[in-house]
Amino acid sequence: MSVNRSVAARVDVPRGLAGVVVTDTEVGDVRGLEGFYHYRQYSAVELARARGFEDVWHLLVHGALPGARQSAAFAARTAALRRLPDEVRAALPAVAATSGSSGPLAGMRTALSLLGAAKGFRPVYDTDAEQRREDTVLAAAAVPTLLTALYRLGRGLAPVEPREDLSYAANYLYMLTGAEPEPERARAVEQYLISTIDHGFNASTFTARVVASTGADVAACLVAAVGALSGPLHGGAPSRALDTLDAIGTPDRIDAWIRARVMAGERIMGFGHAIYRTEDPRSRMLREIAQRFGGPRVEFAVEVERRVEAILAELKPGRELHTNVEFYAGVVMELCGLPREMFTPTFAAARVVGWSANILEQARDSKIIRPVARYVGPVPPVRVPQGA
Repeated sequence: MSVNRSVAARVDVPRGLAGVVVTDTEVGDVRGLEGFYHYRQYSAVELARARGFEDVWHLLVHGALPGARQSAAFAARTAALRRLPDEVRAALPAVAATSGSSGPLAGMRTALSLLGAAKGFRPVYDTDAEQRREDTVLAAAAVPTLLTALYRLGRGLAPVEPREDLSYAANYLYMLTGAEPEPERARAVEQYLISTIDHGFNASTFTARVVASTGADVAACLVAAVGALSGPLHGGAPSRALDTLDAIGTPDRIDAWIRARVMAGERIMGFGHAIYRTEDPRSRMLREIAQRFGGPRVEFAVEVERRVEAILAELKPGRELHTNVEFYAGVVMELCGLPREMFTPTFAAARVVGWSANILEQARDSKIIRPVARYVGPVPPVRVPQGA
């Protein structure tokens, strides 16, 4: 009997590709057992504490942190790319109207496609490394403008034009609200953005790389990544973590509320992570940022965290369940004036830089990502019945 060579070469892997190494990367990594993650050779949390968003952006797409002169030049160059082409701006009201309740993230999929077409993005297969990099920088610079314009248009407000004299984070808040943000709020959002630029081969990053492996253009790769991020199991938890705080309401209700959910087998939003088996380092940093602001909301969040971890340790002994990035991300963004429907889009405004770095890296490899599936349907061939 002849052997199907493609079948003989197949390798079974865990569901969801859990733990499967699919490629080599220089972008960064997550070491879950240690509670540590990094961008290239630097601790991501240390970068968020010490550097600005544009410097970390430069690190991800150019491979090195910039010096003072390089930093100023890169910030100026990216700021100059924030303004949208006229044909994209003209289309945004219709995009916002048709996005409806799906919000700015859904609209951004269409808007990014329009941007790529307007700017003449070509397939990464047909362009050199420098052109690919320029395309990613242009797209990432435009993402905050697209997101804030779609948000405002969806509420009957005129978009706010970007300012080149503001940092990436401050300009994002300015375009969202129409008011220049207080420095401490702009810095808090900036630190959140830096902390979420990249995080291993998550679903949206892997999706971007799969599309890049086909040789598609940068806009197509980013649109695919946004589609993956829109799923509630990936990018939708920060607002849901705040919903948990709202549902609990007061400190005296914490224990009863949490116990009821845990005993019912429900997930407590903002707790647990697929990789970390210790405290999420992003959560630790964001807790510190929230505590800098202080106030009843922050105190309540800290108490909820303390009690949830104690109850989970009691009811689920042996399992390490701590707050993840979403729990305090929601608190920080709320403190900085971001509406909940913009939490996941704000995450996208950071992650677009990480996606870009992964797209650039994948584009250097001409091998298309093409796994196989095991067929488990009815045994073929079955005779096709004649039509009536």
